[in-house]
Amino acid sequence: MIPIFLGQAFSDADLSLNWVWWSWLILIIAIVLSYFWARLSYHFYRYELSELGFRKESGVILKSYVTIPYDHIQNVDIYRGILARILGLSDLQIQTAGASAVMGRYGARGMGAEGRLPGLSHEMAEQLRDELIRRAHTSRNQGL
Repeated sequence: MIPIFLGQAFSDADLSLNWVWWSWLILIIAIVLSYFWARLSYHFYRYELSELGFRKESGVILKSYVTIPYDHIQNVDIYRGILARILGLSDLQIQTAGASAVMGRYGARGMGAEGRLPGLSHEMAEQLRDELIRRAHTSRNQGL
C-alpha cells in the first residue's frame, strides 16, 4: 500500500528513511541549541567579592542576584564528583546561618547552599574558599 501525503506517494521504505533523517536533524538541532544556551549561561554568570559581601549574578532570561554578607557565612564547601574530578572542576557552595531547606517532591531534604559556584577549577575553588573564610572570620571579629 502506498499512502498519499500532500500529493506525493511514499513507500514504507521512504517513510522509515524520512523518519530516521528527521530524528537525526532534531538531535543535531538540540545539541547546537544546548551548546549556545551553555555559552549564554556562562557569559551571564558573574561573581565578585565586594567590601560588603559575596555577590553573584546569573541567568539568561530570568536574572538572579544574590548577595551574602561575610558575617552570615557559616561554611564554605568544595564538592567534586567523579566526572568533575576527571575534568578538573569543582563546585563551591557557600552556606549561611539563614539557609533555607531544599524543597523536593517529598518535602524538605536538608540544607541548601545560599551561594553556589559550579564549574570552577580546583585551584580557583580552593583560593575562593580560603578568601571567603578569611573575610568571614575578619568580619565577625570587627563587631562591637
